[in-house]
Amino acid sequence: MNKAFTFIFLTILIDVTGIGIILPVLPELIQELTGKSLSDASSYAGWMASVYSIMMFFCAPIMGGLSDQFGRRPVLLFSLLGFGLDYILQGFAPSIFWLFIGRILAGITGASFSTAAAFISDLSTPDKKAQNFGLIGAAFGLGFIIGPLLGAFLGQYGVRVPFFGAAALAFMNLIFGFLVLPESLKPENRRAFSWSRANPIGTLRVLTRYSVLKSFIVVLLLIYIAHYSLQSTWTFYTMFKFGWGHDQVGYSLAFVGLMMAIVQGGLSRIIIPKLGPQNSIRFGMIVALLSYMAYAFAPSGIFMYYIMLFFSFSGIAGPSIQGLISNQVPQDAQGELQGGLTALMSISAIFGPLLMTQLFQMGSKGLFANSFPGLPFLVAGILVLIAFLLVQKSLKGLEPYKQSPKI
Repeated sequence: MNKAFTFIFLTILIDVTGIGIILPVLPELIQELTGKSLSDASSYAGWMASVYSIMMFFCAPIMGGLSDQFGRRPVLLFSLLGFGLDYILQGFAPSIFWLFIGRILAGITGASFSTAAAFISDLSTPDKKAQNFGLIGAAFGLGFIIGPLLGAFLGQYGVRVPFFGAAALAFMNLIFGFLVLPESLKPENRRAFSWSRANPIGTLRVLTRYSVLKSFIVVLLLIYIAHYSLQSTWTFYTMFKFGWGHDQVGYSLAFVGLMMAIVQGGLSRIIIPKLGPQNSIRFGMIVALLSYMAYAFAPSGIFMYYIMLFFSFSGIAGPSIQGLISNQVPQDAQGELQGGLTALMSISAIFGPLLMTQLFQMGSKGLFANSFPGLPFLVAGILVLIAFLLVQKSLKGLEPYKQSPKI
């Protein structure tokens, strides 16, 4: 991994560590501010995630377009500043209203991951993009090892302390990026900013000109929505069903991060070339399908760790899809591509957390014959099954690493 990749890897790592710090204590803070039960607190968390995603949906394409004109570095630094201010605001939040304000701020500036993906695309050859996109997953994995463990530790001193720890990491990341992060976008690969292409609808319309992106839109949406069964309900599900505290939640998230780092940062660079991008996508989706079903009916907390170990291999699907798609788009539109993909993720993130937290609330409150808090995972498995059936058509006859002409 050369110097430039090291810079962007560490930037994502520190950023994700900040996110991971607050996850173990967020349910307790919501309960403190609202006085609601754990089941009802999950609903607030779902709405907060949706507000964040609505803002990102409208702002991420703008950030992607700006990075295509002015470069990746200034956009990335601006987004990191926003994250730091967001954590401080949430740490001092006197009411649930201010937590929502913090999520709005984070959504506006939350372009760091899409810009980092464009950064990697700038520096990757076509046949190495899938493996190099795996670095993002590896950074996520390591961040979710360090972050939740720090969150579990700092949470002993109060549910707000982890937010200030996250803010400190975000500002350290900002200083680090300002001092050492190079610019990856060459002047000849830049394009003028256009509002017609920088709004979310305009970005999606431009992306549909590429046949591979058009065919993958529904598949990606289903996969993204399914994944929110984990992101939105994991803490609530394990606390409710197994009686975990924030320390046990932190340990489980750290284990997830460890497996993500091993698979996406190491094994993916072996598995993807051997299976090929298309078979890697199929394999990863089958693993995800089986894992979601297992999560739904897990009989004990320790069993969740066995599922996490297996589920980690589903992580090879994401880099394979992203690498395959990236190679169909001209070099001067990579920022727009990543902004468009982030817009797709944001659409799913608007509805995914609401859907999954409402399903958890329904299941945990015993609205069925028996309490079934695993309902979100069952629905996630069904969504992945539908996506798997659709992706067979999308992959049929598709040449991997084939560069489409510029538009």
